[in-house]
Amino acid sequence: MALGLPSRMPCGHAIVDLLAAGERSFSFEFFPPKDADGERALWRAIRELEPLRPTFVSVTEGAGGSTRDGTVGITERIAAETTLTPMAHLTCVGQTVEELRHVIGRYADAGVRNVLALRGDPPTGPGTAWVPTEGGLNYASELVALARSLGDFSVGVAVFPLGHRDCATLEADVDAMRAKADAGAQFGITEMFFRAEDYFGLRERCDRAGIDIPLLPGIMPILSARSIVRMAELSGREVPAEVVQRFDGVDDPADVRRIGVEIATELCDELLAGGAPGLHFFTLNRSRATREIYEGLGVHA
Repeated sequence: MALGLPSRMPCGHAIVDLLAAGERSFSFEFFPPKDADGERALWRAIRELEPLRPTFVSVTEGAGGSTRDGTVGITERIAAETTLTPMAHLTCVGQTVEELRHVIGRYADAGVRNVLALRGDPPTGPGTAWVPTEGGLNYASELVALARSLGDFSVGVAVFPLGHRDCATLEADVDAMRAKADAGAQFGITEMFFRAEDYFGLRERCDRAGIDIPLLPGIMPILSARSIVRMAELSGREVPAEVVQRFDGVDDPADVRRIGVEIATELCDELLAGGAPGLHFFTLNRSRATREIYEGLGVHA
């Protein structure tokens, strides 16, 4: 499938406007590095991926809000020093409403108009009990409403093809998505997943519930045997057996990586063929796998 790259969107424009225009969105996610070597790797990946003209790029906030200052600083720098459109991740973790207002104000001052509003994982780790910060917010829907009230922000949210790990049923997960949409969320980005039918199942549940926002599939290729285990830990979901079986008897790290890219490319192709509005790549601050998937999909300028 030969696909054209999206038109570049200037920093101050809203992601939701480009999605509404009908262009396929290709976007990349980065995280704040821990040291100087990580800083160099991050900016190398940004520069290598910049020529692909992504619709936007996002910068995550670490577990428990541990990288908040780094997230803000990198997002500001992307806005000032690159041609890329940055989207800031914002969480409820460890922040009062006044602190959240301050961070949102910094983004506005830097010309950043796109925010991904997340409740965030508990400081004690994914799957543990959530305890809101005193003077803070309890739900992502509240953070969406806050961001929308403070300026002309385009606000996205996380969505979950298999349901959020804290929701007892898929119906409860739909209720949570509806609350975020009602608060003003304009698009969703899924957590990583490996079966196209899981994404399309989410889309069908949203359609039945009247949740009419674009849902961008989150893509993370398996690049090592260890990453299979780590992905299951992060998401609280087992990697599907049919995916794990593709790696049976494969010991060479290069072969594991090749198969992981193949699986991700097949998934992307199926998602786009089925009408997904784009793809959001979790890059892990590296560019090679994303560029290989682009090549496999036939994406061109």
